[in-house]
Amino acid sequence: MGEELLDLKVVTPERALVHEKVDEVQVPGLEGYLGLLPGHAPLFSQLTIGELSYRQGGVEHSIVIAEGFVEVFEDEVRVLADVAEPSAEVDLGRATEARRRADQLVSGGGENVDYPRALAALKRADVRILLAGERQ
Repeated sequence: MGEELLDLKVVTPERALVHEKVDEVQVPGLEGYLGLLPGHAPLFSQLTIGELSYRQGGVEHSIVIAEGFVEVFEDEVRVLADVAEPSAEVDLGRATEARRRADQLVSGGGENVDYPRALAALKRADVRILLAGERQ
């Protein structure tokens, strides 16, 4: 019998990003990161902003996730993300500029600022910058 693998699917409303057989997956859950291996108990959970990582053999892959849901079956992981971007596609300049704009909104204040949205944009930019920096 061969080595057990997970069937990982990552999709957004705009596109399918991943459909691969992988060794393990880590997703950013609301209470912290969830590690998923073949044979995992069924699970349905909300995701937050963070890094989804998965391993194929000895190769690690990363995707910036901005909220969504994960559904886990014995050997299948389905991720429906509001926004997802593979770390290889992150433009460090754009991410840095997005962080600067979000930081201005958060620190500049004002009654018209949607603070939860500005804080989410700041966190998303921080994750994108982190992953782009690790890639270089």
